[in-house]
Amino acid sequence: MAGFFSRLFGGGRPEAPIRDMDPYEAAAALLVEAALVDGVYANLESDMIAEILVTSFNMDATRADQVLLNGEQIAEDATDTHALTRHVKTLPTSERASVIEGLYRVSLADGDACKYEESFILHVASLLHIDDVSRAHARKRAELNAP
Repeated sequence: MAGFFSRLFGGGRPEAPIRDMDPYEAAAALLVEAALVDGVYANLESDMIAEILVTSFNMDATRADQVLLNGEQIAEDATDTHALTRHVKTLPTSERASVIEGLYRVSLADGDACKYEESFILHVASLLHIDDVSRAHARKRAELNAP
């Protein structure tokens, strides 16, 4: 009987989380997730994410493109945000704040942020231990740099 239910509901054990994920690839995956919150992943948003990786984390364009490509795959396979933030939390606080600013920039890339994007960013900020004041400053910087 247990075997029946196991086959019926997918059977196998869930895959173990990736333990040695590059924190920048995890950050890229969070940025991709933010872009997907509204249901559309536009070229404008992927270009914005690549720019964020270059400017916020001092990557060259080739490295940023590779990190973005890996981040897109990770985001596609991700089951929850918590698994990604666990890796991003290994970054210094200033870089985690840059991730939050990047999330705001991505949410503003297609015009105006929706309430679901804002909710996602608030959730990620709390998981990354970014306080409300730092988050508000990140939002203000993103709004000043919005297209």
